Amino acid sequence: MIKPLFQNVLVLVNGTEASINAVRYAILMAKLYRCRVYAVYVVDTATIKQLTLNRIFIEEEGTAYEQSLDENGRHYLSYISELGKEKGVTIETELRYGAVWSEIVASAEEKKADAILLGGYDKTMTDQKDMLSSTYRFILMNARCSVLMVKEKMIEQLYKLA
Repeated sequence: MIKPLFQNVLVLVNGTEASINAVRYAILMAKLYRCRVYAVYVVDTATIKQLTLNRIFIEEEGTAYEQSLDENGRHYLSYISELGKEKGVTIETELRYGAVWSEIVASAEEKKADAILLGGYDKTMTDQKDMLSSTYRFILMNARCSVLMVKEKMIEQLYKLA
């Protein structure tokens, strides 16, 4: 017998509307395929460290920024848990620290993920596009599972109907 295509799905959460839509997509996948959903937010301490080493941040600024990202991550992961509960789907959330791409790849391997879901770009994300592009590229190059970029235009409507 063939194993189900999706048993474990991991979603990168970064606070953008696109990543929230990727979570909605994962919730629909969980309802359809009965797979587990993991949502991971990474506090990008690697970039903060680099900014501090290059003297763009002083150490206190780096610490304050890391605390802010930590709070944002906890907030988004709590919100995502609620989105899942609304639809009867349990989402296991995780807050990690390090380089975003390497933490996502490591988490996917730990959870034996069959797919990593990434939020697609939209026209309003021009200021974040370069950073996301390199992160997404490293995830694509290093992940041992499938990587899906969620660009479903009707995801909010589909989520409401589910």
